[in-house]
Amino acid sequence: MATTATVPAPGFGSALWNAVRSFALLRESVVGMAGTALVLFWAIMALGAPLFAPCDPNATLQAFAKPGTPIPVAGACWTDTFILGADNIGRDILSRIVWGARTVLTWAPIAAICAYVVGIVLGLAAGYYRGWIDDVLSGVANIILAFPVLVLYILIIATIGASPLNIVFAVTFATGPLVMRIVRGLVLDLRNREYVAAAETRGETAWRIMLVEILPNARGPLIVDGCLRLGYVIITIGVLGFLGLGLPPPDPDWGGMINETRQMALAFPHMTVYPCLAISSLILGFNLMADGLREISLRD
Repeated sequence: MATTATVPAPGFGSALWNAVRSFALLRESVVGMAGTALVLFWAIMALGAPLFAPCDPNATLQAFAKPGTPIPVAGACWTDTFILGADNIGRDILSRIVWGARTVLTWAPIAAICAYVVGIVLGLAAGYYRGWIDDVLSGVANIILAFPVLVLYILIIATIGASPLNIVFAVTFATGPLVMRIVRGLVLDLRNREYVAAAETRGETAWRIMLVEILPNARGPLIVDGCLRLGYVIITIGVLGFLGLGLPPPDPDWGGMINETRQMALAFPHMTVYPCLAISSLILGFNLMADGLREISLRD
């Protein structure tokens, strides 16, 4: 009597390779390549901030200097002029934008990864076990999601204080339930597949089935959502900085730069326009990457 072989789901190694392959295939998407170029540009700026920043980002040189103004302090920078001008305190805007890229691209991925870890664990448990576990986790998630996200961020940061770790906690607390709902929906669909039944027949533990059999098969939507989620986190950090609840000064923070100079935007637009362009371009890069990955997944 012939038996039908069941094709097992990919393990972590295969899933990781497929995820890397998905990013490698972005070269087949013009939109994805454009997004990748923007993200890589800012990543290079962040990694090479000491080289690319003309001046010390916190050095006071000449207040309200417009782009092209000569730098009055000899040897303070490796350029002779303010390329993007200076802010109301006299700090070089280009230097602060470059160092601000390092700040954003350090804490935004950390916050997004923490939110994904929490959301994936809770979503796997809710979708696989179902029953009262699903009811409890989904109920808590719905309560958290009932609050406006921005109000929730403000309440958390205003209560526990503004710091990088507190921002990570706030993003994880507010974003984790969103990730959980996505994962839960994917698990409810995947848990009835043949390879899951085969793993249960072999006597594998529930968490091994979830992590090795189910999660790798949900990687496509999660990778796309992860790129979009990074953009949302960058917006969050920028908004908190604009509201004065972001990363503590004097470290450069794009949202904080806009907040510090917003009242002088009409007279000195360069002090707010350039940080806004930096935030917009990085978010656009992640969004285009997500569109490219979605385009490639639809081809497959």
